[in-house]
Amino acid sequence: MKNTYTMKADNTYIQFVREVKQQILQSRYQAAKLVNKELLLLYFNIGKMIFEKVQKEKWGNAIIDNLSKDIQAELPGLRGFSSKNLRNMRLFYEAYEKVEIWQLITAKLKNDLGKQIGQSATAKLKTAFTDEIFIALSFTHHILLLNKCKDLEERFFYVQQAATNHWTVNLLQYHIESNLYHQKGKLPNNFKTTLPQKLAAHALDAFKDEYLLDFININPEDDERVLEQEIVNNIKHFILSLGTGFSFIGNQHRLVVDEEEFFTDLLFFNRNLLCLVAIELKKGKFKPEYAGKLNFYLNVLDDQEKLPNENNSIGIILCKEKNNKIVEYAFKSIDKSMGVATYKTSRQLPAQFKKVLPNAEALKNLL
Repeated sequence: MKNTYTMKADNTYIQFVREVKQQILQSRYQAAKLVNKELLLLYFNIGKMIFEKVQKEKWGNAIIDNLSKDIQAELPGLRGFSSKNLRNMRLFYEAYEKVEIWQLITAKLKNDLGKQIGQSATAKLKTAFTDEIFIALSFTHHILLLNKCKDLEERFFYVQQAATNHWTVNLLQYHIESNLYHQKGKLPNNFKTTLPQKLAAHALDAFKDEYLLDFININPEDDERVLEQEIVNNIKHFILSLGTGFSFIGNQHRLVVDEEEFFTDLLFFNRNLLCLVAIELKKGKFKPEYAGKLNFYLNVLDDQEKLPNENNSIGIILCKEKNNKIVEYAFKSIDKSMGVATYKTSRQLPAQFKKVLPNAEALKNLL
């Protein structure tokens, strides 16, 4: 019999250990999915029972509070059946009862859904919502989506993104509040003319037109270096705002050409695109000369730092404002891949409060 040391060094044994590990992880994942699937089905059915009973018996909303107390009395210590959660179950049922989501959860509806009805928003939701995608999200994910996204297409977009990228509830909320649905794929760029077709589509999908940097606190008179330092100090939040696949390499990344030094503000690597991503920060409005400078940086990165198995570098100019037509003309003769995005450092004040509350400048003057 082989001793432990010999077996560890044996490639066959190492591969066997990996296979066993994969089997364990896969089993755990399947078990978690089955538990989540049963919970979603349970909550949907309870929501259905509450909805139908209230409608039939003409009970008022107070019945839900009573129901919660009585369930606790019957099953002491049972969690997840507070008045709030029971109302969420009813909301869950009402949102999806017309798209027969309970059948999707139990995997009774598959690819034939699209043949049964026209391609309305509801139909698209049906055909795309496989039970795999739907049950990948927790009940808390779904309730957040129901409260934040009334449009089915928008809700489905976030379900797909959250399930595919394994977003937590907090990360899902961040992307909803940063308006990812309307920003994704809208970045002004020259990817079509500078990248292979397949890679261009992936690159466009990887960047947004506007980024919410609400973790940053800077004054209007601060320059780009202050903005850069704030981003570096909060690099984890910044990477989350960028999206998936980004790894931070460094700031003020040094480039040397014939003994002259140049520095690009932020440098990342994107694992999905397999390329370096240089980000130049600008506090004001986009200017055409920014494109030429970034083009120079990308040329140097591709010549000096890009590895043989990597794609050409991509550059992003992140500024406070931009005119898309000016961006288009600035990129017209540029041969390196780049785009221009904007950023905001706070969430928009709701419209109903704008006329009531003074703006930041007014408050500053008062103080």
